[in-house]
Amino acid sequence: MNLRQVEAFRAVMISGTVSRAAELMGITQPAVSRSIGELEAHVGFSLFDRIKGRLVPTPEGQLFFRDVDASFVGLDRLRASAARIRDFGSGSLKVASLAALGSTLVPRAIKLFRKEHPSATITLTVMSSSAVRNHVADGQYDLGLAADEVDLSGVDHQLFGSFAGVCAIPPGHPLAKRDVIRPADLDGRDYIALSPEDRARLRLHQICEMVGARPRLVTETPNSATVCALALEGVGIGIVNPLATDGFPQRGLIFRPFKPEVLFKSHLLFRPDMQRGRIVRSFVAALFKARNRRPALIR
Repeated sequence: MNLRQVEAFRAVMISGTVSRAAELMGITQPAVSRSIGELEAHVGFSLFDRIKGRLVPTPEGQLFFRDVDASFVGLDRLRASAARIRDFGSGSLKVASLAALGSTLVPRAIKLFRKEHPSATITLTVMSSSAVRNHVADGQYDLGLAADEVDLSGVDHQLFGSFAGVCAIPPGHPLAKRDVIRPADLDGRDYIALSPEDRARLRLHQICEMVGARPRLVTETPNSATVCALALEGVGIGIVNPLATDGFPQRGLIFRPFKPEVLFKSHLLFRPDMQRGRIVRSFVAALFKARNRRPALIR
């Protein structure tokens, strides 16, 4: 028994005639008849009665067709799966992201990606950069976005971008009148800091030390978006990743450039145990497109 013989039997059962079965399979009528004869010889019973030139299914043939048809449902699923893999590399993608990008840039990238691949599904989880690194390294996620303080050993990686931090200032704050904020301007000011291990915080600390500026630490948090929320409430000022500022200017928070630049660097992390499939490459392209199209914060 071979698949071609079974296909011929199923085609006759579905279409009702040998001629239509031949059209479905793209072969000749004699080839269909020959395949069915070979199948009957193999199974050891008649699948059809030949009545006035027509093939009429026998009771045994009808019983056999039930299992044949069920098997072809599974085969159709395999064909659909193969098509998804051919088109996307996989039908789904798991992405982990640090908070600064996970609620702003990555959703924009997903929108761009879905225009090209509407059938693909994406799982997006926002977590700390260290957790992003660990989950990608363990193979639980296909792709990650993490800040540059993470340990990059054990994962494939590439630089995603370096973004100049901006100063988040409450409405009515004296510094809101400045066009540019400098380290000396932070001296003695209530200051909202990022986590101690954050590289951007360390860079800012070094810059302030060089000019003798001593901001007054009032709150610290791991997320730039939380710094923005605290600044909006008047808790203090902070230096934040510009990609985490979506929606805050509309709510009244003021942003100014900070000089010299404090860079927020982020990396793309990839699973080390497999090559990057088409779906991963396509999503990475969408991420870079979203990065390049991000709205200007300060004009």
